Amino acid sequence: MNDILSFGILTFTSFFTLLNPFGTMPIFMTMTADLDQAHRTKTAKKASIVSFITIILFAFSGQLLFNFFGISVNSFRVVGGVIFFLMGMDMLQARLGKVKVNTAEVKTYVDDISVTPLAIPMICGPGAMTNAIVMMEDADTAELKGVLIFAVFLVIILTYIILYSSSQIMKFLGQTGVNVMMRLMGLIVMVIAVEFFFSGLKPIVLDMMN
Repeated sequence: MNDILSFGILTFTSFFTLLNPFGTMPIFMTMTADLDQAHRTKTAKKASIVSFITIILFAFSGQLLFNFFGISVNSFRVVGGVIFFLMGMDMLQARLGKVKVNTAEVKTYVDDISVTPLAIPMICGPGAMTNAIVMMEDADTAELKGVLIFAVFLVIILTYIILYSSSQIMKFLGQTGVNVMMRLMGLIVMVIAVEFFFSGLKPIVLDMMN
């Protein structure tokens, strides 16, 4: 029971910090500034659904990718750790994701922004995809797999609520509050990155020594 709870907490916190809905919030508001509340809600809902489907697909197809490309999960952990660490560094300095959106394109493809760039790569970026594959590899029982899916679902629901309430949250937190929140999440991401990196590196080094 303790193992399931620990795994659930780790899964929830890692996905919440990597999806970083508070960091996505200002960009979401900018991209949907010209939309009414109904269309803004529709955009947030569609982006959340696409993100959930993408994460689950990567979680369950990860082993197939490993077998096809001949990749070991330990190598993926090392690379994932590096990706998480770099993302955490950006978040620790309160820098948003480097995704530039052309204003003319947003207006022209307003129906598609919920899929890209909002869902992919703003919400569900390489960090979240990597985390999905690695966490599913660690979920070696049906119970843990169910916990992973449920934790991802909870994070996506929270992400949708945050995007839906973005205007009120931004007013309440202010820019300073958003920056502080991003720095806290960045610190957590960097800690997870170190754990991932060394958990992948240790078996590789031991294998080389034998």
